[in-house]
Amino acid sequence: MSILKIIFTVFEALLALNLLIFVHELGHFFAARWRGLRVDRFAIWFGKPIWKKTINGVEYALGWIPAGGYVALPQMASMEMIEGKGESTTAPLPNVTALDKIIVAFAGPLFSFLLAIAFAFVVWGVGKPEQRSKDSTTVGWVDPTGPAYKAGLRPGDKILEVDGHAVTQFAPPSRDSITWRIVTSENATIAIKYSRDGKEGIANAVPFKRATKWYERKALRQILVAPTHPAIIALVATNSPAAVAGLRTNDEVIAINGERIYSFASVIWAEEMLTNGPVKPVRFTIKRGSEQFEREILAEKPVKPAKANPSFGILAWALVADEEIVHPAPLDQIRESAGQIFATIGTVFSSKSDVSVQQLGGAVMIIRVYKNFFESDNGWRRVLWFSVILNVNLALLNLLPLPVLDGGHITLALIEAIRRRPVSPRLLNYIQSGFAVLLIIFMLYIGFFDTGDWVRAARADRDIPVLFAPK
Repeated sequence: MSILKIIFTVFEALLALNLLIFVHELGHFFAARWRGLRVDRFAIWFGKPIWKKTINGVEYALGWIPAGGYVALPQMASMEMIEGKGESTTAPLPNVTALDKIIVAFAGPLFSFLLAIAFAFVVWGVGKPEQRSKDSTTVGWVDPTGPAYKAGLRPGDKILEVDGHAVTQFAPPSRDSITWRIVTSENATIAIKYSRDGKEGIANAVPFKRATKWYERKALRQILVAPTHPAIIALVATNSPAAVAGLRTNDEVIAINGERIYSFASVIWAEEMLTNGPVKPVRFTIKRGSEQFEREILAEKPVKPAKANPSFGILAWALVADEEIVHPAPLDQIRESAGQIFATIGTVFSSKSDVSVQQLGGAVMIIRVYKNFFESDNGWRRVLWFSVILNVNLALLNLLPLPVLDGGHITLALIEAIRRRPVSPRLLNYIQSGFAVLLIIFMLYIGFFDTGDWVRAARADRDIPVLFAPK
């Protein structure tokens, strides 16, 4: 992908994110105007403004930290630690009631929620892409060195339950997915109920967590299984053993050495195992259209890269286009999005869970997701669907009763109503400043891991030329 296209795609992602922030802050702005509060500044993003303009007494600004936005309301809790000094006058501020503050604070999440509903109706109309096989819980690959294999699971098994929870999908975002139930499991072993050849069994797997570097997110639990994925060849290297054997694009590998496979991961594993001793021929069963045949392939080391292991020369596997456009009802979309955030918060704050705040994503992750969606087929539909989830998350997370967040303002206003007098300005300043520092540190902390994930993924996706000796 060209640098210009990457820049343009990231710019699209930033615009999509800024729309969400703008609408949220617009709620505060309109409510403040309605309730008679003074508005000093309407800003998108945090930090010292890189652009600002004053119109009718309100300073409109764009900050340099791309991770949020705010409306500066001096009659509510101070936010100078994040906002910076505005260009407000020193004129006395009229008193406002606790109810006014609650209305203004609640208006931001309300507008985010209304925007989520609007997006949900659009998705209902235009539809969103969904895998036809998403409801499959059939295991396509089991790492022979992993916990699932040792517990007795094999490719082709259909997983029915994980730790007593029925599963209907393999991967998130569904909370009834195999991956979610494994990641959020809390016991020393994970009981997996499965079906094989019409008979049910229980596999007790001891979850595995890979070692990570200090700059990586801590790994979560896994049992080293993967869903089914047809082994359809997308690219064969010239002069490679696969090419010499006559394999070509769109051929499907359905068996290796006479054993049926359910995923291209089996081919990759067979290739990796060639480094354990003398290279032996591997018998491939190939399906080409209505034809089925066998080819014996002897892997060889490519000329480039120099330190490459023996390879069959299959460079890429096809992504099966089994998507369909579905039209989920708006209420179902909102309910699913809210359920996801409540489940995530509950898991993060569980004392027994391995999931922590480190696994959460911030602005960098959101931009990356938007970028990937914009680059994909039906990307604009995916963006609309993701915007529903993001707006519901933005609304609910902002209602948490923490200073700096909207829920914190509401909590302070309720305390003021109960005490019949405002919280001490000096104490309030300490609380707000302290939490503002913590918020900035948290955003930088999450942004560090988000950026690292993005960079490592980009490196892994680099095309490394693989060349075989001419035949």
